[in-house]
Amino acid sequence: MKRFFLAILFLSTITGKAQESTASKNISTFTIEAPQLNTKKKIWIYLPKNYSKDIKKKYSVIYMHDAQNLFDAKTSFSGEWNVDEKLDSLKALVIVVGIEHGNEKRINELTPFKNEKYGGGDADNYLEFIVKTLKPHIDQNYRTKTKAKNTILFGSSLGGLVSYYGALKYPEVFGKAGVFSPSFWFSNDIYTFTEKQTKIKTKIYFLCGDKESDDMVKDLTKMKRLLDTKRCYCLHLDKIKIVKNGEHNEKLWRDNFTDALLWLGY
Repeated sequence: MKRFFLAILFLSTITGKAQESTASKNISTFTIEAPQLNTKKKIWIYLPKNYSKDIKKKYSVIYMHDAQNLFDAKTSFSGEWNVDEKLDSLKALVIVVGIEHGNEKRINELTPFKNEKYGGGDADNYLEFIVKTLKPHIDQNYRTKTKAKNTILFGSSLGGLVSYYGALKYPEVFGKAGVFSPSFWFSNDIYTFTEKQTKIKTKIYFLCGDKESDDMVKDLTKMKRLLDTKRCYCLHLDKIKIVKNGEHNEKLWRDNFTDALLWLGY
């Protein structure tokens, strides 16, 4: 099996490095009950700088996984995405909702289908938490644009896998998805699931590096070809970017986050 991927899967649950926080001042956190998962989830919120000043303005929302790695080097596994700094530089009028991974439960939560060796397969409950518990809470407590076209699901690795799956399962909720280095290898059922879909309208940005694993580029292009058979290519609803010498790490995802967001639109 893919040893490098497995190292990421398990070691990415380690957080709390001894260093100063790098999260910007417009980051806050709260904890919410997640009854679908029989636990509580820590949520990180990014708000645009002028959010408190323009009290009538509403914002698109990006739901992102593995919140420990998005904003703060102190909590990240091997470097952060710098999401807050990048959005500040864009002056992006968007809210980001980061969902902390479940540490030892991460694999289970972020995989829609079981793997014979590594288990998993509880993503339906994780996504139900986002759709039925977290999103209503966000929409009630923040000024959000609630339509699918203004709601993005975004993640990498297992987070890329669950973002892809979630966007197809809930097209009425998530109109766009950022799918970075998706772990399609975890189960071939993800291809079967895609084959069963009709009228896939979700806008998807795929990204991977050509040095992530032996199968990453092959798996991603296989999925792209399958999607092309499910919808009209002329609609330009998906894009695939393969980064030369790109590896499976936060640097790859950090360096390409802005381009993906601009292409998806918000």
